[in-house]
Amino acid sequence: MSQTQSIYEVHDECFRRLTVASAALEELYSGCRWAEGPVWFADTQCLIFSDIPNERMLRWVSGGGVSVFRAQSNFVNGNTRDRQGRLISCQHGGRRVVRTELDGSLTVLADQYRGKRLNSPNDVVVRSDDSIWFTDPTYGIMSDYEGYTADPEQETRNVYRLDPHSGEIEAVLTDFGQPNGLAFSPDESKLYVADSSSSHDINAPRRIRVFDVAEGGRLANGGVFCDIDTGVPDGFRVDVQGNIWTSAGDGVHCFSPEGKLLGKIKVPQVVANVAFGGPRRNCLFITATKSLYAVYLAVNGI
Repeated sequence: MSQTQSIYEVHDECFRRLTVASAALEELYSGCRWAEGPVWFADTQCLIFSDIPNERMLRWVSGGGVSVFRAQSNFVNGNTRDRQGRLISCQHGGRRVVRTELDGSLTVLADQYRGKRLNSPNDVVVRSDDSIWFTDPTYGIMSDYEGYTADPEQETRNVYRLDPHSGEIEAVLTDFGQPNGLAFSPDESKLYVADSSSSHDINAPRRIRVFDVAEGGRLANGGVFCDIDTGVPDGFRVDVQGNIWTSAGDGVHCFSPEGKLLGKIKVPQVVANVAFGGPRRNCLFITATKSLYAVYLAVNGI
């Protein structure tokens, strides 16, 4: 199943140079309850993604379809890889961040802060210094649908930085309603973080914020990067030109490094997250409600 180039909604002419007019939106798989957390494995040419409510992780291989990568996933949401190629995952059920070692075993990287349990780690990214950054909203403890109902133990919903050498966890941002997706700019001088609190509060802002990354991983000069006009910002990725490709209620929205809306890729279902992949990293994989989609672009992901 595919959609034609009518999926593109151009807000700035430079968006045409980022997309391929003849490229279709392809539905690769359908059967999830809430698809999330896509991460590309270039060495094995496959995509791993989460189906949170079904408590499983899936693997898509070109020409081979979708198979179960891990059953009983403990309600994994966001995924990424570290610089050693290991899978890093956020577990709603375990309220922790875990690493899948090369032998398949799991190592718990973070499950508490200042002696209290984390809320429900949501999305994660690894910087070039091996530090691990993750968001910790309360979605996984709100009900038994994507985790286990529980009262939050943390006073705030934070963004954390995990030191790769000492294992120390630091709350680097503490003023979010519900921190969600996050990504660095191509040169890692900026950190972008989505606030999706409007998912449960219609009066909350629907925006991505941006911060300068200073020496030692300190954040400074925070501000609003962009506001989303439909739905909420969830997961997003950055291309080599510094453009942000973010999830939204009506598809994928593309913003320039200056925060200007360039265009949209219209998707039939609410989008949760995206990831660049494929042999040249010019394929944008899209997890949207019950389906996995893909579309080829004219720009590559970092």
